[in-house]
Amino acid sequence: MRTAPPGPLVSTEWLVAHLGDPDLRVVDATFYLPHLNRDARAEYREAHIPGAVFFDIDEIADRKSPLPHMLPTAEELGRAVGGLGIGDGDRVVVYAARFMIASARVWWTFRAFGHDTVAVLDGGLPAWRADGRPLESGQIAPPSPRRFTARPRTALLRDLAAMLANVDSRHEQVLDARSHGRFVGTESEPRPGLRAGHMPGSLSLPYDRLFRPEDGTLLPPDRLRSVFEAAGLDLARPVATTCGSGVSAAVLALALHRLGCTEVAVYDGSWTEWGGRDDTPIEL
Repeated sequence: MRTAPPGPLVSTEWLVAHLGDPDLRVVDATFYLPHLNRDARAEYREAHIPGAVFFDIDEIADRKSPLPHMLPTAEELGRAVGGLGIGDGDRVVVYAARFMIASARVWWTFRAFGHDTVAVLDGGLPAWRADGRPLESGQIAPPSPRRFTARPRTALLRDLAAMLANVDSRHEQVLDARSHGRFVGTESEPRPGLRAGHMPGSLSLPYDRLFRPEDGTLLPPDRLRSVFEAAGLDLARPVATTCGSGVSAAVLALALHRLGCTEVAVYDGSWTEWGGRDDTPIEL
């Protein structure tokens, strides 16, 4: 019987029990910032969850934008995801190799284009390995293309104009997933040419505070709530999240979704866009 993923997260136990389901698609979303000098696609070929396809957030993106891995158009996303063998009626589980960062980004991408039957593997590939689950290597056979209809859900996306307007209106709380040092300008940005600081009125919550340090799984809801409230967030008010380039911001959105805040928006351009301009206001 078809069983929907239990919320925005699934355990390794749930996934291994459903790997053979004909409508389940597993996606490896591993991604690294350039300065880490790691090849995510090569690591995928070395070891991945059986049957997983590789979702490259730099390839399935707006390739015309000067900003990194910005969302593609609906047509581009539909063609790329369909080419991975994922169709409209499929359930999707996304994982990555580290801290669920890129997997949260891909989870948000599916939701931003109207596909809600998507979840993230809690703890990612490290948890899968630690639990002794099966792995395979090499490139899987190209899947048969399927029809994937992407329907943009603009409520989950923020652009520069919306974020500039929010500086004045303060309608939405803005939560920044970068390290606190980057937020206050005492730590260098990993991308050159960006100004230091943060958007006026925004709050700081480094994404790694949302995980159990011992195994990289997401904190339970009661502890998540405490972390968000300690950062100054009012869970009853609208929230937009931001980070360096729109990836770890999705981790905040995923954690908030687990607390029932299902309409959290992500600022796609994030600090790469905001801090790369000379006409945007900045606080330190």
